Formats: sequence, C-alpha cells, structure tokens
Amino acid sequence: MAPANRRIRGRAPSADYWPGFVDAMSSLLLVLIFLLTIFMLTQFFLSQLVSSKDTALESLRSQIAELVSQLALVKQEKADLQLSIASLQTALATANAEKEKLGAQAGAGAQVSVLQDELAKQKDISNQELAQVELLNQQISALRRQLAALEEALDASEKRDKESQAQIADLGRRLNAALAQKVQELAKYRSEFFGRLREILGNRSDIEIVGDRFVIQSEIFFDSGSAELNPSGVDQLRKIADAVKQISSEIPSDIPWVLRIDGHTDVNPIHTAQFPSNWYLSSARAIAVVNFMAKEGVAPNHLVAAGFGEFQPLDTSGTPEALKRNRRIEFKLTER
Repeated sequence: MAPANRRIRGRAPSADYWPGFVDAMSSLLLVLIFLLTIFMLTQFFLSQLVSSKDTALESLRSQIAELVSQLALVKQEKADLQLSIASLQTALATANAEKEKLGAQAGAGAQVSVLQDELAKQKDISNQELAQVELLNQQISALRRQLAALEEALDASEKRDKESQAQIADLGRRLNAALAQKVQELAKYRSEFFGRLREILGNRSDIEIVGDRFVIQSEIFFDSGSAELNPSGVDQLRKIADAVKQISSEIPSDIPWVLRIDGHTDVNPIHTAQFPSNWYLSSARAIAVVNFMAKEGVAPNHLVAAGFGEFQPLDTSGTPEALKRNRRIEFKLTER
C-alpha cells in the first residue's frame, strides 16, 4: 500500500440527476437531425427541379412571345399584300375597260399583260406568306402543348412534395412516440436492476444510487493505485454480473441497451509508468470490470467502459470523506 500522501483516489460525475435524461434527449436529437437532413435534401432536390422547370417555362414563353410578334408582322404584311392585290385588281379592271375601249390598240394589250404578270407575282408572294403563317401557327400549338405538359409535371411534383412532407412529419411523430416508449421501458428495467443490486450487495454506506447510476466506491474492487481486481471485488462483481445476466434476459430484444461502467478518481494526481495520469487509471479500472463481466457471461455487445479521471466529482468539498466518495465505479443501464 502506498503512503497516505501518495494514495490514488478516484473522481466522478457531479451529483446531478439529469445524465439519463440528457442521454435520451441526445439520441432523440440525433434522430431529429437525421430527419431534418432528409427533409432538407428533399427540399433541395425539389427546388432544383422546380427551378429547372421554371427556366424551361420562361424560355418557352419567350419563344411564344417572339413567334406571336412574328405572326403579327406576317399578318400585317399579308394585309398590305391584300391591299396591293386589290389595287392591282382595280388597275386591271380599269385596264380591261380601256382595252375594250381602245380595241386593237397594242399598247393597251401590253399594259394589261404587265398588270396580269404583276398580279400573278403578288399572288405567289401572298401564298408564301400564308404558308409561313400556317407554319408559325403549328409551332405555337406545339409550344403550347409543351407548356401544358410542363405545367402538369410541375403540379405533380408539387403534389409529391406535399405528400413527402406529410410522410416525414408522420414519421417524426411515430419515431418520437417509439423513442419515448423505449425510454420508459428501459427506465423500468433500470429500476428493477438497481433493486436487485441492492438486494444482492446489501444496504452499505459505500454503495449509493445517484440519479440513473449505481455507484460503488473503488476500494471495494481495487487497492490504492491499482487497476487489478482484489478478491473482495471479484466476489462483488460476480454477483453484479449474475444480476446483469438475469435482467438482460428479461429486456425485449427490440430495446437497444448497454451497461456503461464508468471509472472515476479523486483529484490527487498519479504519474507512474503504468498510469501516466488519472485518465489512465480510471479507464483501466472500467476496462477491468468490463473484461471480468464479459468472462462471467455478460454479452460484450451490451458492455461499455469509460474513464473520467478526476473531472466528474460527486462531492467538491475536498474532505477525506468527499475524496473517498469520488473514487468510485458507476454502473449505468442506458440506451445504446
């Protein structure tokens, strides 16, 4: 045993009653963050789809506006040509009348022939313009059909978006309800576990329940400055392992749980080749407990070891009794 001024004393979490609640809320927060991430990704891709469709719609509207403008110009040209044709027809009628009056005058016949040729040319031009107008009408109709299809697709996309949002909200409510139920069920088994440990270990002053943790002073398991289980500690841990195996057989398989073993020291520092700091000592003690319980038949996937050094004290008064209380091993049945 080392001298009193070199004794290694452990330390542990502060005596608040919230760690279990914080762990449960942390798990819930991770699920909510995951759901929000899915929701944000869905919103992003939907916004990209809507943006691309809006761009296409704007392009189509621009083309339609341009075609409508061209159509107006063609109609104006057509009207001008019709006026020209009417004027030429009037001139032709006048020429024919003069031809009848002039009879065999060759000059009148030549003028009529020129007017007839001009009229034929104007008719050809008018037919070309009409064909162009018809083509423009067909293009406008096709563009309108495309626009209708895009608007229909956009409506369908918005409908799917609303349905997805409703499904995400429903999933969130169901997950919250399921998580709350699992937390309540695990709390029930934790209470049973603590009760059995009390029955097994007896009502000792060096064993206490702090919040959701079963706290046992390190001296029960380890000698000062050591991470090797002493004979008394082996006997006590074997009883605890039996209780863990019994309660684990009763917990439903759909409840993800672990038994977390936390090692704590007091504020007195240690610096040896084996334990350079209190971190190493507290972690080594927690691992020693986990290894023993696994050898006793507790499922390893339900065991977790953690070392806290001197940074989570139960009592900060600095008295010898406080230092002894801070050197401890904690057992916490919690969700995985």
